Amino acid sequence: MLLHSVMLRESAEATRIPLDARAITDPAIDPLIPAGKPLLAFVDAVLGGNRLAEARASLAAELGWDGTVAAAAVIGNFEMMNRVADASGMPVSAGALARTEEWRAELGLDRFRH
Repeated sequence: MLLHSVMLRESAEATRIPLDARAITDPAIDPLIPAGKPLLAFVDAVLGGNRLAEARASLAAELGWDGTVAAAAVIGNFEMMNRVADASGMPVSAGALARTEEWRAELGLDRFRH
């Protein structure tokens, strides 16, 4: 989640799209990105298996089917990257941990460390 959230932040900055990334870990916060709430609900539904049809339909109403398919592809790619990293035992480097200390605190990501 750490590096994916950093990539999201960098993408938002590069495209000048406003982002409140705290919404990643706090559903009460508006992420500010276009279709942000339906996107987060879709991600949660895909990864958690709850209310997937409803989340997919809500996202499609906001982004259309092409946008929904693109979102599903991104989720699939990120999930694949996580599984490869986990399966290989690849740790987050000490340098990455140092560079992201404030970011992890802002999003509350350290609670997911094991």
